Amino acid sequence: MKRYGIAVLGAGESGTGAAVLAKMKDIPVFLSEKGLIKQEYKNVLSQFDIDFEEGQHSIARILKADEVVKSPGIPDKSSWVVAAKQKGIPVISEIEFAARFTKVPKICITGTNGKTTTTMLTWHMLKRAGMNAGLAGNVGKSFSMQVALERHDIYVLEISSFQLDGMFDFRADIAILTNITPDHLDRYDYRFSNYVNSKFRILQNQTNSDAFIYCADDPVIMAEIGKRPIIARKYPYTLLDSMASVGGYIEKNEIVINTNTEELRMTLEELALQGRHNVYNSMAAGISASLIGLRKETIRQCLSDFQNIEHRLEYVSNVHGIEFINDSKATNVNSTWYALESMVKPVIWIAGGLDKGNDYEVLKELVKSKVKVIVCLGIDNTAIKNAFAHLQCPIVETQAAADAVVESYHAAQPGDVVLLSPACASFDLFENFEDRGNQFKEAVRML
Repeated sequence: MKRYGIAVLGAGESGTGAAVLAKMKDIPVFLSEKGLIKQEYKNVLSQFDIDFEEGQHSIARILKADEVVKSPGIPDKSSWVVAAKQKGIPVISEIEFAARFTKVPKICITGTNGKTTTTMLTWHMLKRAGMNAGLAGNVGKSFSMQVALERHDIYVLEISSFQLDGMFDFRADIAILTNITPDHLDRYDYRFSNYVNSKFRILQNQTNSDAFIYCADDPVIMAEIGKRPIIARKYPYTLLDSMASVGGYIEKNEIVINTNTEELRMTLEELALQGRHNVYNSMAAGISASLIGLRKETIRQCLSDFQNIEHRLEYVSNVHGIEFINDSKATNVNSTWYALESMVKPVIWIAGGLDKGNDYEVLKELVKSKVKVIVCLGIDNTAIKNAFAHLQCPIVETQAAADAVVESYHAAQPGDVVLLSPACASFDLFENFEDRGNQFKEAVRML
């Protein structure tokens, strides 16, 4: 049986990119996809003459590889991953693999919430400044594909905990940690400490010439910083007045960003992204842009004109006085807390999906004060019903986006807002959170 340098598990964006990069570097590669491969990716694999299979994982072939590159969606406990590790075959992420073949600086963002907005905002600033910046990780094209086929002078990478778990030699020139709250605990033996350790892998291999940007208002981050040796230069940000010499803070209704090079000040009203969570995101992105050397006029302009990402508190439509907002990207409780906290109108809340061991306790006061009706959108809504039944808030169950929109519309009155902010993963009924959000928006348009 032929021996491979790299076996790639998963034929999505990251897996296909890793296979192409291996091929471009003359590394023998075999790609294995348990399901069916989308035609767009199959075309790419054929174009580059990459050996692949679909509909199965041939363990014998995978174990002939010197190294396995695993899709972040495949759990470490999967039998083929366990078999590779037992045989002493390294199992790494696509981000780790791609980083071996580029020396350009990398701004890397992780956290439970806010990482996509911070990533997109940072990339927006670099592009506005005329930099040849790549956008990759959980957003954009795969890091590997860009390293294989494009040339960038800097990368902005959104990195999930699943990707971090397979990263060992990778080093972030600038690491941003937005916050840490319980999420994906089903992948971490339901131990929050395991998830926390995963997030802090963003700091591995950093030197004293690198930077660590973090939210000083997050109690988990602050507790962990006190326990860990951190070599990189620290740049905290906070919504409080701060005595820190560098970082970001609030002073007299202004955000202040200071990196010891230049100080930037702008009022909270000038920020394009409103809400407490977005002030944090703006600070983190602004600090990273300042460290890269962008002019403060460019940073100020970008912070004031950036358009929010799709599926994150995205305004959809106003139908007969009822506002519809798509927050499908809110796949955990903390993200939904921020969404509900930012609402100023009575809420019809569409929630539910694949529960990841959620603790809904932190939402109860917000639901009590702001939510008129809960519309469940999921196959099994038991956890949500149990969590909020005592509030005597009407609860409606649905199993399709169109049904959830119709039920919400009938429950709402002019002046209300229908908020899709599920607090759960989407994989019980939808392909991903984008599919869930798109189906929601299409259903609203059909009203």
